[in-house]
Amino acid sequence: MNLNLRQAIIQRVTDKSDEELFGVIEDSIGGQEQVLPGLGVLFEIIWQNSGSDVQNQLVSTLKDHLH
Repeated sequence: MNLNLRQAIIQRVTDKSDEELFGVIEDSIGGQEQVLPGLGVLFEIIWQNSGSDVQNQLVSTLKDHLH
């Protein structure tokens, strides 16, 4: 099976419980740089499936922590 990186990451987390997804995220935060693409894919899914209020809050949170 020929999967691209995005598909491989999505396949890795598909059918995980809330607790398992939380663990994947927590384990990836501050970890090795190799996990950053995975976090990017997860963020992409969150972004694409969030309303404008959530997107604005995410941007605001990011901005607040970059200063």
